[in-house]
Formats: sequence, C-alpha cells, structure tokens
Amino acid sequence: MKTTSVLGLLAAAASVSAHATFQQLWVNGVDQGSTCVRTPVSNSPVSSVTSNDIRCNAGTAGVAGVCTVPAGGTVTIEMHQQPGDRTCTTEAIGGNHDGPVIAYLSKVSDATTADGSSSWFKIYQNGLVSTDYWGTDVLNANCGKQVITIPADIAPGDYLLRAEVIALHVASSTGGAQFYLSCYQLRVTGGGSANPAGVLFPGAYSASDPGILFNLYASYTSYTVPGPAVYAVGGATASATASATGTTTAAAATSSAAAAGNIAKYGQCGGNGWTGTDTCSAGSTCTKVNDYYSQCL
Repeated sequence: MKTTSVLGLLAAAASVSAHATFQQLWVNGVDQGSTCVRTPVSNSPVSSVTSNDIRCNAGTAGVAGVCTVPAGGTVTIEMHQQPGDRTCTTEAIGGNHDGPVIAYLSKVSDATTADGSSSWFKIYQNGLVSTDYWGTDVLNANCGKQVITIPADIAPGDYLLRAEVIALHVASSTGGAQFYLSCYQLRVTGGGSANPAGVLFPGAYSASDPGILFNLYASYTSYTVPGPAVYAVGGATASATASATGTTTAAAATSSAAAAGNIAKYGQCGGNGWTGTDTCSAGSTCTKVNDYYSQCL
C-alpha cells in the first residue's frame, strides 16, 4: 500500500532500468537453464491486452528445446533484469514494480511450433501477500525464482507454460499496467486425463479489470488477480482474490497439495492460512519472511 505521490514518481522514473524477463527454468530442482524458454527480444513489457503479444511476448517464436516434467512435479520459473545475469545481488524485477506473479498452461500438439492461440488454464498466482508485500517481492526474495506445481491429473503431452508478472507501478491509468512474460516449452509425462477448460489470449484480460487498472499508491486492503481461477487437481479452483490480512487462496490450494510431502526449495512452507507441511526438501529450511509467508530457503 504505497501512500505518497513521491513514491509514484520514483516508480515511474525507475520503470526503464527495472525491466526484466523470465529467462530460465528448473524441473524438480534441476537447472535447465534457458534451453526451453522463448526468450523475449528485449526486457521491455507488453502493454496492450488486445495484442497477440500478450500470449508469449513480442517477437518470440518456438525454440528447439523442450523441458520434460512429470505431472505432479515442480517447475521453477526464474526472472532477471538482464540477459544471462543470474546473480542475486540485483533484484529480479525492481523499481517498485509491485504486482502479481501468475502462471498458465496450454496443451498443444507441438510445443516447439505452437503459437499460443490455444486455450490457457491458470495453475499458479500470488498477488497481494500482505500489506505492501506482493508476489514480486517473493520473487525478489528468492533470487528471481518461483516454484510451481504441475497438476498431477492433467493429460500427458506438450504444453506451453506462460509465466507472467503484472507490474502495477503506473497502472492507475488505462494502459499503464506492464506485462512481463515468457513462454516455456514443456512435455508433461504420466498424469491422468484432465484437460482443464481455459481462456484465450488476447481475451482473458480487459484493460479495465480491477487487477489491471489499479492504483498502487492509494489505500487498499485487497487485490483481485486478473484472469480465471486457479485450476487444482480434481477440477477444483481457488479464488482469484487475495487479502492483505491473509495469504492468497491460490497459495492455500497449493498448501493442501504440499501437505503430503516435502516442499521444494523456494516453495511456501508457512504463514497465516497455511495448512500444509513445514518440512522442506533436503538443503533448504522453512524460513519466515513475514507473518503471512514462510519459504523453503
């Protein structure tokens, strides 16, 4: 909850230097580098929700690499400001670029050639975690990494994974929201037969959606993450609304999925509203970030 116009001016001034891209991927904790990402041609954002660029970013095309992940496994999307710079001394996305982190999947016949015009279903979101603490702050605290679970019941095959940050620092006017996104090429193995219903890009977002036309510097206690609800195993969904008085409901759904086993590094392991285990995988410890969010670090 930014409260001064000075902060708004500082955010606008920093908007160029703090641009960023999703550049790398991990599968079940194993670094795949940039082998299966359609890297954007620049670290500048997409600004139009009606352009085809909102699918996988401007000027990107399929690449040769495909990362294989079992259904029920985890992928870790990784964002940084400059190409190839994976250092943790610089924020993944800075300059007060606060906002949600979101991920979608789209089942396709060939991940290397699909153009993103197929249907997308949401598998992750983290919006307003607590007062003045956003999904992007979690990303920055984790050296640009966010762990995401692939639904265990989805059908095997090729998918595009759409990773997205919506920066809200200049989103108080129509067209001000900045969309930082990349698509990863995946091949899901195992799994079941679920083919979740989804949305199309463009079409899923409107420039007037409350989570896109949003004044970061006004007084607020909640935030509605744009797009559909999060898909969960068995066809259940989690609400798209997050409150400053608790964790996102999407995170709560993830907590249930994590209840039965160890949590991967950089995953959530605690906080108000968390119902899952606090047992982290080998090499990481459940660490309190604030009252609403603890992570395996």
